[in-house]
Amino acid sequence: MTAALIWSTFGDAESAEAVADTLLEERLIACANILPAVRSLYRWNGERGEGSEVAVLFKTRAELLDAAVARLEALHPYDAPAISGWRCDAAGAATLGWLDGDCRSPNL
Repeated sequence: MTAALIWSTFGDAESAEAVADTLLEERLIACANILPAVRSLYRWNGERGEGSEVAVLFKTRAELLDAAVARLEALHPYDAPAISGWRCDAAGAATLGWLDGDCRSPNL
């Protein structure tokens, strides 16, 4: 079993928590670390911008990564959310056991 992580930003803590709650309830993730007060500098539609966002690091199993990313994208309040997911090269045995026990395929 391999671990995976997903990173995304949200406009506020409430929307981040609502999406995290749904993904936890659906068991597509085992954890969401919500990080407040992220300052974002960006270019969007050819314009420079900046804003305050909330970042979230979601933890899941690698075999659920694509399903979790797709569900996150469907739930996300942004029209075009920035979502990045990757499989981990290494994870502790306790972490792998936790993810294995607390995440499951949507088909189960």
